Amino acid sequence: MSQPTARYVMVGGFLGAGKTTSILRFAHWLTARGLRVGLVTNDQGGGLVDTALAGAHGMPVEEIVGGCFCCRFTSLVEAAETLVRDTAPDVLIAEPVGSCTDLVATVSLPLERLYGDRFTVAPMSVVVDPLRAERVLGLAAARLSEHVSYIYRKQLEEAEIVVVNKCDLVDRSRLDRLRAALAEVAPRATVFECSAREGNGLEGWFEALLAGRSQATPIAAIDYDRYALGESLLGWLNAEVRIGNGAGPEFDGNQLLLTILGAVRAALERSGHEIAHLKGTLAVDGDPYELAAANLVRTADPPALSHRLSDPLDIGRLLLNLRAEADPDLLERSVREALAAACGDLPHETLHVEHFRPGRPVPTHRLPARV
Repeated sequence: MSQPTARYVMVGGFLGAGKTTSILRFAHWLTARGLRVGLVTNDQGGGLVDTALAGAHGMPVEEIVGGCFCCRFTSLVEAAETLVRDTAPDVLIAEPVGSCTDLVATVSLPLERLYGDRFTVAPMSVVVDPLRAERVLGLAAARLSEHVSYIYRKQLEEAEIVVVNKCDLVDRSRLDRLRAALAEVAPRATVFECSAREGNGLEGWFEALLAGRSQATPIAAIDYDRYALGESLLGWLNAEVRIGNGAGPEFDGNQLLLTILGAVRAALERSGHEIAHLKGTLAVDGDPYELAAANLVRTADPPALSHRLSDPLDIGRLLLNLRAEADPDLLERSVREALAAACGDLPHETLHVEHFRPGRPVPTHRLPARV
């Protein structure tokens, strides 16, 4: 018997652009229409907030770590096939690492040509935060280095769909200027404006993902030396921490999570380093469905909660994912100092921490344009 064909939807874009929130909205939109969904998350390191959030929403999810989809292409296919075997999803949604680009040539086209009998590839989406997009496209003063911005511009060049998320952060005149700048970088892309957090403006994008088929072409010219340099400028930190021991007094997990993220932000602001994305979850120990989640996407911004715990905790599991243009050792010191200051006398134990700079991307495949 032939295998059913699953629709493969890749949603890329800037770090901190709101990809995970958008993807979870899309997943619920699909399930409300009677379609089965599977998610594939991706990161350079382990212990992903995105995976925890997908699990908390009851979504089947596979996690690929140790490199981006292009470098872990075989793992991506295996993860997709595991989901197809175990849950038979109609739609597979994949979220690549936010600092990756050249995904059409290294992921979409190889999937289409090598596994076209198993997967229908949907149009390639790139989600952007309008404030960071303004800086990347020269409409406002840049905060991240030109080499990091190079990656973001290349993401836009290969997009078939550009999603301006968080559109409520800027007024109509700024959105119009941004759309004009996007038209120069990505002239063939369809542009949607939405607020994934508020649930506004998503319907048209979702329908395009469900109905369309990718016709994207690879980036005409990409300098892998510059791409690798841009990624190497970003420090990466993932950590898992147990907070409380079950024997002490209960604590407010929502406020503690905000305090920890705020302390990390303040430490990096003092040292003059720009955060690309900082996000965390604090879950009831032993119950991954009950959690608080918060994030911030610029050093200047305070953290904001997206998910709240309903009751105080006596023991919880904290996941932190931090990406910033800073030395990884500085990120670790900042996180450890923030934990000590925020937790005070509350016992806490670091179960896992890794901090590093991403290595040079070495794609498994890189295919030319469609014939």
